[in-house]
Amino acid sequence: MNNLGNLYIVSAPSGAGKTSLLKELVKSIDGISTSISTTTRSIRTGEVNGKDYHFVSIEQFSAMKEQGDFLEHAEVFGNFYGTSKTHLLEILQTGEDLVLEIDWQGAQQVREQMSHAISIFILPPSRNELANRLTGRGQDDEQVIQQRMSSAMAEISHYSEYDFLVVNDVFKVALRDLEDIVKVHRLTLTRQSIQYKQLIEELL
Repeated sequence: MNNLGNLYIVSAPSGAGKTSLLKELVKSIDGISTSISTTTRSIRTGEVNGKDYHFVSIEQFSAMKEQGDFLEHAEVFGNFYGTSKTHLLEILQTGEDLVLEIDWQGAQQVREQMSHAISIFILPPSRNELANRLTGRGQDDEQVIQQRMSSAMAEISHYSEYDFLVVNDVFKVALRDLEDIVKVHRLTLTRQSIQYKQLIEELL
């Protein structure tokens, strides 16, 4: 049996702080990384192609989709996003845990193909705080912000489809919650019996 890493699906409405939390999560725990998605949206200031996303044209994305390269794909705010199935499986086969930062639509697609995935939904502490965070980004105009707020309500309505719920009010507390979820899943019988196979054989 291969020591497969755990696959985590993490979703949240835009502005809930999901990306910042996950960046700190992979820094604080060894053996876990975030999957790099492919997208057709424009690159933002400070982002790096191949690190934050694989930025491609609509034509390139369509070709990859036709070739069956995506584990999941979705259209969000007029842009397309997808996850490479081959890349994901290669990482999990090494025993490393992997986080998929995707919306509820992508999460549904992943669950259909990988039922063992562990899913986490992140909530903002309040509607007002969510609006403040979106406004504070300084990257989008008022129309886009209102669109994101409306979309956030629809996104949040799918929270019950997930295994865990984390509220990002105090950042350090939310981060600790995520760390605890990862740590406890590394202590399952399946993972531990593989890691300590030699010890168990000696004891028996």
